Amino acid sequence: MAATQVNPTRMELTRLKKKLATAMRGHKLLKDKRDELMRQFLDLVRENKSLRERVEQGILAANQNFVLARSGMADEVLTTALLAPKQEVSLECGVKNVMSVEIPQFTVKTRTPDPNDIYSYGFAFTSGDLDDAVRSLADVLPDMLRLAECEKSCQLLAAEIEKTRRRVNALEHVMIPQTQESIRYITMKLDENERSTQIRLMKVKDMMLQQAHHYGEKRQDAI
Repeated sequence: MAATQVNPTRMELTRLKKKLATAMRGHKLLKDKRDELMRQFLDLVRENKSLRERVEQGILAANQNFVLARSGMADEVLTTALLAPKQEVSLECGVKNVMSVEIPQFTVKTRTPDPNDIYSYGFAFTSGDLDDAVRSLADVLPDMLRLAECEKSCQLLAAEIEKTRRRVNALEHVMIPQTQESIRYITMKLDENERSTQIRLMKVKDMMLQQAHHYGEKRQDAI
């Protein structure tokens, strides 16, 4: 249908050939981009699975330690011990460009570099289970932030992969075949016109030869 609507001229044929070459080159680039995005996506999915398992295990261990600490301490003492945090954590959010996709990149900074500067209470009236619970939460925090970073990156990459896949399919199954069909149609029309012109020229030549031959015969008869 699309091929019969084009103007069968040599200028249009040249334009369509350039368009086809550009589409073929774009199709290859988009396929390479899709494959690389898939590789990056699968790497992130595997990392996300591993991080989720570690985070769930860490949170489970911290909850168990908190339950043990609560069973061995009075509620007032536990609440007072956790009332004011000692360490401060700041989160800086940047972006990383992966195949034209900006994925988040988190940077964690603490007020002090001392890893033991997380206990906001004295050790005289608290249990060791509370220390283990606080330590478990502190240890799982970097994995939690990396998990959030990975999950958001997976969402963004998945959306870009779907968009790229649609573009590849549109080029491969719609635009390139239609352009090739239009080129075939114009080539066929031009060849047909060229044959028709050649036949007309041959007929004109025959007519001219016949006229010239009859003209020569009439001159001889007149003499």
